[in-house]
Amino acid sequence: MNPSADPPPVREPMPQKQSGFVRFLKGVYLVVDASAKVVFLSIFVGILGGFFIGMLAGGGGPKVPSSAVLVLDLKGPLVEQLTGRSSEDLIGALAAGDAAKETLVRDVKSALDKAREDKRIKAVLLDLDGMAGSGLTKLQDVAESLDEFRKAGKKVIAAGDRYTQSQYFLASRADEVFMSEDGMVLLEGFGRYRMYYKDAIDRLGIEWNVFRVGEYKSFVEPYIRNDMSPEAKEADLDWMGDLWRGYLEDVATARKKKPEDITAMIEDYPARLKAQGGDAAKLALSEKLVDTLAPRDVVRKRLVDLAGKDADGKSFSKITLDDYVKAQGLRVRNPLETGDAVAVVVAAGEILDGTKPPGTIGGDSTAALIRKAREDDSVKAIVLRVDSPGGSAFASDVIRRELVLAREAKKPVVVSMGTVAASGGYWIATASDEIWVNPNTITGSIGIFGMIPTFGKALEKYTSIHVDGVGTTSFAGKGRLDMPLDPRLGEMMQLMINHGYDEFLERVAEARKMTKEEVDKLARGRVWSGRDAKEAKLVDSLGNLSDAIASAARRANMKPKYRITFVEKDLTFKEQLVQQLLESRAVRSLLASRVKTGTPPPVERVLLDLTDETRRVLAWNDPKGIYAHCLCEVK
Repeated sequence: MNPSADPPPVREPMPQKQSGFVRFLKGVYLVVDASAKVVFLSIFVGILGGFFIGMLAGGGGPKVPSSAVLVLDLKGPLVEQLTGRSSEDLIGALAAGDAAKETLVRDVKSALDKAREDKRIKAVLLDLDGMAGSGLTKLQDVAESLDEFRKAGKKVIAAGDRYTQSQYFLASRADEVFMSEDGMVLLEGFGRYRMYYKDAIDRLGIEWNVFRVGEYKSFVEPYIRNDMSPEAKEADLDWMGDLWRGYLEDVATARKKKPEDITAMIEDYPARLKAQGGDAAKLALSEKLVDTLAPRDVVRKRLVDLAGKDADGKSFSKITLDDYVKAQGLRVRNPLETGDAVAVVVAAGEILDGTKPPGTIGGDSTAALIRKAREDDSVKAIVLRVDSPGGSAFASDVIRRELVLAREAKKPVVVSMGTVAASGGYWIATASDEIWVNPNTITGSIGIFGMIPTFGKALEKYTSIHVDGVGTTSFAGKGRLDMPLDPRLGEMMQLMINHGYDEFLERVAEARKMTKEEVDKLARGRVWSGRDAKEAKLVDSLGNLSDAIASAARRANMKPKYRITFVEKDLTFKEQLVQQLLESRAVRSLLASRVKTGTPPPVERVLLDLTDETRRVLAWNDPKGIYAHCLCEVK
């Protein structure tokens, strides 16, 4: 063949003649598709236009009525830090008619503290139907503010169609607990169940190479076992037992019951439900878990009695949590504020390398926030609020190093642990002057692991694709995932894992004034409750974020009237616009009818668990593939 010859002409296929009916259907589809796009664009432009008109007009923000009920309409999980939002979040929410929602613990506590002294607020309504499962320490933080609100002589009313375990924890703090006549209170205890993949991995022909130190480092077990190891069961029952006892004690005290009575009811639930003719609502009433079974209109009448009617005279006078936070400017950062400050940096989410949005801990981005606090002359002390199961060992050490520099700059560093501060979350806490922990915080899990799955056998088995080649050294190309792992690479990986664990032990031993041998006995990947961690001397004091802030101020010898400033990433104009649009009344109204409730259906729940596990592993980006991670949060 002559390589310079012109290629043969390309023949266009003959067009297929379509029936008139098919052409008609295509035409209908194009019209409907174009109409849908026009409608969607019109809605978006209308919302955007209304938003800007409101901004230009000024004074269009929410107002607190002269007499009102503060409605704590908690949506999604309680979080320490709102997840970063992008323009894709806005488009996706509008297109799907749904919105991923979270409730910031700080917003709830600030609103309750303000409302306690606000004469316009007559009562609080706990609207918990949309609240998802939340960490026990976060629930306790909110419950503490509810207790303070009640001590001021103001009523707390809880009303729900039904109550999940997390929802009921807060509802139990109310003066009056209403529930639908068709409702139920679901208390089931704490459990930790996972999917195990070993047989599936073997069947697919995948070689899942796992490297770890610590028999309690159970994160990797689903990839190498079909069930939970005895060590993992022992450790998990230990710390979950502490958390469950804490839950029972709080709820029993609030409802003037004994913890053992609630336990007896749960274990004897089928028989007691049978005695009530299968009526779960009547059972909850007879067990004094709720005070009144009533439809929603009865609840509305009760709230009218407390705060009067709204402007239309059709319901009770109210203001929602979001509107109250905005009306009171509780989340506004004022750069004009001066005076000495305690800076709070929130480290919430999994720890990944690089710069990450809020809701995820980026090694670089979180370190930058700490550095910003260190370089601010008005900041005299730093509190790191940790709510993380860990992640990248490298990123954890980047953050830890920045805390070391802050201490070298003579600024006290105090760590406050939230729901979970384990593995990498504990690693970063070692560079502090003091660690405060809630009795029910999940902490410890001092251990290291790495995983390398290879797919060579699976390729050969299912596609008959084979991989072969040559390299200039015995290691060239041996890191490919489509080839079996070279034993020498496996040996190298285990050596690095061992080194990482030894380094972890050294960090802890130095910080806690212990020997490496003493730390090793407490480590091995084992998880501890905050109460047990205190006894094991892994933390210093039991208390919440406020206690940690006060301690940091004392360490810095600060005067009583110091500022508390949350150091957060500065949002770009685009990010601010997206955030305000997502929180605007127009968007909230558009999405209100389709916002998901707190608990997904059972089948969706299983799929979500599987998706979350996959998402988590795919997001990992440690440069060495070495992780200090604990999958140990329960809700």
